[in-house]
Amino acid sequence: MDGSDPEGAATYRRASAHWGDYQVLVAGDRVVGARPDPDDPAPAPLLENAPDAQHHPTRVATPAVRRRWLDNGPGPDDRRGAPDDEYLAVDWETALDLLAGEFDRVRREHGNTAVYGGSYGWASAGRFHHSQSQLHRLLNTIGGYTASRDTYSHAAIEVLVPHVLGRAGLAELLENPPAWEVIAEHTDLVVSFGGLRVSNTWNSAGGRAAQTAEPAMRTAARNGVRFVSVSPLRDDTPDGVDAEWLPAAPGTDTAIMFALAHVLLTEGLADTAFLDRYTVGADHLRRYVLGETDGTPKDPEWAAELSGLPAATLRELARRMAAGRTLLNVGWSVQRTRHGEQPLWAGIALAAFLGQIGLPGGGFAAGYGSTGRYGGGATPGGLPRLPQGSNPVDEFIPVARVADMLLHPGPGGVYEYNGELRRYPDIRLVAWSGGNPFHHHQDLERLSCAFARPETVLVVETHWTATARHADIVLPSTTALERDDIVASRGDLRLRAAPRAVSPHGQARDEYDVYADLARRLGVRHAFTEGRTSGEWLRHMYETWRGGQRAPLPGFGEFWAAGTVDLPGRVHPSAVLAEFRRDPDSVPLGTPSGRIELYSETIAGFGYAECPGHPVWLPEEGERLRSLESGTSPLLLIANQPGTKLHSQQDMGAYSRAGKIGERAPIRLHPDDAAARGLAPGDIVRVSNARGSCLAGAEISDALRQGVAQLSTGAWYDPSAPDVSCAHGNPNVLTEDIGTSRLSQGCTGQHVRVEVEAYEGAPPPVRAFEPPRLAPGSTGGQAPVAGEPGGTPR
Repeated sequence: MDGSDPEGAATYRRASAHWGDYQVLVAGDRVVGARPDPDDPAPAPLLENAPDAQHHPTRVATPAVRRRWLDNGPGPDDRRGAPDDEYLAVDWETALDLLAGEFDRVRREHGNTAVYGGSYGWASAGRFHHSQSQLHRLLNTIGGYTASRDTYSHAAIEVLVPHVLGRAGLAELLENPPAWEVIAEHTDLVVSFGGLRVSNTWNSAGGRAAQTAEPAMRTAARNGVRFVSVSPLRDDTPDGVDAEWLPAAPGTDTAIMFALAHVLLTEGLADTAFLDRYTVGADHLRRYVLGETDGTPKDPEWAAELSGLPAATLRELARRMAAGRTLLNVGWSVQRTRHGEQPLWAGIALAAFLGQIGLPGGGFAAGYGSTGRYGGGATPGGLPRLPQGSNPVDEFIPVARVADMLLHPGPGGVYEYNGELRRYPDIRLVAWSGGNPFHHHQDLERLSCAFARPETVLVVETHWTATARHADIVLPSTTALERDDIVASRGDLRLRAAPRAVSPHGQARDEYDVYADLARRLGVRHAFTEGRTSGEWLRHMYETWRGGQRAPLPGFGEFWAAGTVDLPGRVHPSAVLAEFRRDPDSVPLGTPSGRIELYSETIAGFGYAECPGHPVWLPEEGERLRSLESGTSPLLLIANQPGTKLHSQQDMGAYSRAGKIGERAPIRLHPDDAAARGLAPGDIVRVSNARGSCLAGAEISDALRQGVAQLSTGAWYDPSAPDVSCAHGNPNVLTEDIGTSRLSQGCTGQHVRVEVEAYEGAPPPVRAFEPPRLAPGSTGGQAPVAGEPGGTPR
């Protein structure tokens, strides 16, 4: 609740973000401090970033337009995103007139398919002021747009699992895995491929009322649940669960799973009755694992050569898994590699061989340790939401193929996806709101070239991110602390009111108001607003949601005054596919067979060598320790999620800065790897491969496997230095922009081969947090004339 400090000079006010509820200390309409919510048992330290980020010099304070775009007219421009680019500050009327003119021109000349509604990213946590929903509602209202499909987080899961478990199985896997309370009661062993990283559990899309994942894991451990973490990083599990660490070579998870299955098959531990009743294709996979189809038995000795784990350890683990109730978890990180579908499918198969799918606390899961919403229960009644409407344009791309789309549009841009042969649309206008692809995409130099191709790029943002610096028109948005909203995530405990804590920065406006004014210029204001203000939409969303609940709930006024209401009907799911297990004939899966498809005739029919009809071990799987590139790039870099911020959000905050070394992102190295390179803690190092290079600060630790380095994502992209691709430490200047396979075309940014060496001489300054040059100016509301289609600006 709100309160004053002892001297009465400042006031604590409620706040909520993707990392949970907290309180900000406000003095003189400025955020000067932050503290945890007293009801949170394990608050995320990310809240310490909020004060610095709220009033940082990188805040976008006024609408701005690139000078070259104004001078030359819309068109491709290789200078878009240059560190020395200049913008003109304009008033809102001018900016929106320019933008409306561009939307009209592009739709008139090229159709709505030529508009890409990117807006992929986490943005702010509110249910109404949700950047993607707001922008997509506007674009749908004016005739639609080319959309993206799937996520960077788990595209392989989203595309593969419907073929194997059906769409309902996918929904259960992502939304209703066993609650930690059920695991504590029923589970003997949790085996997690990719660890159970606590910092990932701090974040949930929409925010959480309280951080419960780490305390729940500790409770389960006290109840006797044993944990095994298969990961190259020892600290991928919390200290309090006493997890057994199996330091496998990165990218060998599928081989390990096959070796465990081999033990089950050869020692009579596989549940053949379960396989016969609930699956199809088990015989295909059995022959493959035993080596009958290719002459290579996938036994523990075979897997030991690949993974570095002793064969005896794998045999003993398989026997332990079969001896009690086992939950097998595959983290999202494991499928963000080349052929990322394979460890997922192999994990489902291994759980099927154990025969525990559908039993309380057992079976298969994908996401514990990847996000905060896993294991926290479920809310069947849903949450309040802003309706986006329907998109009249049926064109889309897999989300991680955005650079390919911009670089290779039209007839030449052919690609395969989930059994389809598709062509990339010809995008002329990119509209992005609340996301930062220069954080989560791969090969950022290539992405920068791709952003040079459209005729106009719009970005609506709170800060001058690298994406904003690739825009022609930048519109300043309010932060979550500057507007009223309602907050909750899936499976949350409570729906919360999130009232405004401080006034908007500079000329920043709520996205809803910005799009309402733009909609007026485009002749669709009433269709967009339905005659409601922001406050009226909040009330409407809440009351609509309340009307759909079975339990009696307070009206909006009472809810807003109280600040919270418990979410009704929360349940603790016991297992994925529990209903299917009870009666597979009455509750079949949405697969062609109605069963778990360990062999998929559908996928086999696609003819993808890298993703055939059943899970396989592919020798070139990922950028593994023994890859062919090891001679020139001998270290395998893990580019995992950061523990000091949410993705790249608030990278300039105090908690994020405290984790940097010499103002750069830290890279962890094993002591032997550091000694071989003459590196000491705190050294500034150059991390490089054939695609690019970045600077980082060396951290020496034995909490990772030898031959592995770890450089988390999230450092703001800084291409300002002449001799490195990023002076700040963004690993995505190193990662390859290629899909997991033709099946899902998912993100592969988790693994990359690199070399690390000491940086010679004085390192260049970090300029990521210096806003671009901004000069006063106005165009008088006249839209510039477009350049020649497909050419350079006039």
